Amino acid sequence: MATKTINLALQGGGSHGAFTWGVLDRLLEDKRIELSAISGTSAGAMNAAALAQGWVSGGREGARECLDQFWKRVSDAAMFVPVRDTPWETWWNAWTSNVMRAMSPYQFNPAGFNPLRDIVAESFDFEKIGSCKALTLFIAATNVFTGKVRVFTGPEVTADVLAASACLPQLFQAVEIDGEPYWDGGYMGNPALFPLFYHPGPEDILLVQVSPIERRQTPTSVEDIDNRIDEIAFNGSLLRELRAVEFVDRLIEEGQIVAGKRYRKILMHRVDGGEELAAYPPATKVNADWPFLTALRDLGRVKADQWLKANYGAVGKKATLDLRGIFT
Repeated sequence: MATKTINLALQGGGSHGAFTWGVLDRLLEDKRIELSAISGTSAGAMNAAALAQGWVSGGREGARECLDQFWKRVSDAAMFVPVRDTPWETWWNAWTSNVMRAMSPYQFNPAGFNPLRDIVAESFDFEKIGSCKALTLFIAATNVFTGKVRVFTGPEVTADVLAASACLPQLFQAVEIDGEPYWDGGYMGNPALFPLFYHPGPEDILLVQVSPIERRQTPTSVEDIDNRIDEIAFNGSLLRELRAVEFVDRLIEEGQIVAGKRYRKILMHRVDGGEELAAYPPATKVNADWPFLTALRDLGRVKADQWLKANYGAVGKKATLDLRGIFT
């Protein structure tokens, strides 16, 4: 069977990362698709780690099983929110929002309790992930001191690195790595594309996008305004990198530069949740109910299946994401 190889770029987005789980599950099911490298941030980093660990243990089916187990553990541990499916959920969301506005995690959580790190440590075998030869992982976190993105790869990927990649500073104390504090990688790379530019492998990058770039409605509630601010902030670095891709591709097409080791044409593709995912209210990013997570997984499978049917033939030949359309 003829195969095509792609790189993956996985966004973060809390519980909405279960959509990405579904996309990966469908891609792994299709033996025509081979994977070379994965760049992930926050929930995207968790998905990348689960896929790599499962791949080492049992190839495609092992990766699918490990992803399923990880998200089941997320649900069982209620990793993103301690109150679910009760009359208190609305009150809890409002209360935590007010607390985060008035206090820092160094005040309301002086002991530095981070359930995310605990679940990560319990879920993953980092020696196994570091030994994965079939896939290269790139995990982004934001250095608080420098404001720059740091990309971790290979044996550098640890429980602290994954926790740092998903460390929202309003919720958790910064994660210290090599003596320096780190926050969520989404601030400077959601996900980071540049490691895939230099990775010796395919020109094709499939972006799995959880956070919508556009919304055609002015937010008016506090919650919706905060959510839109976050979406704009967490898509900012991605848009800058996509603009750079479009610029270099255009120069190559116009003959102003020659594609080679220094510059090469990148073939961008995208799977996103469309209106269905964008319609979920912001509070659902912390909804860890199993029926909700599996509904997002199923949506991801549907969207990935649609992408495969429409665009598989273009892989290795041309981009299917219209970058010029995004910026014009």
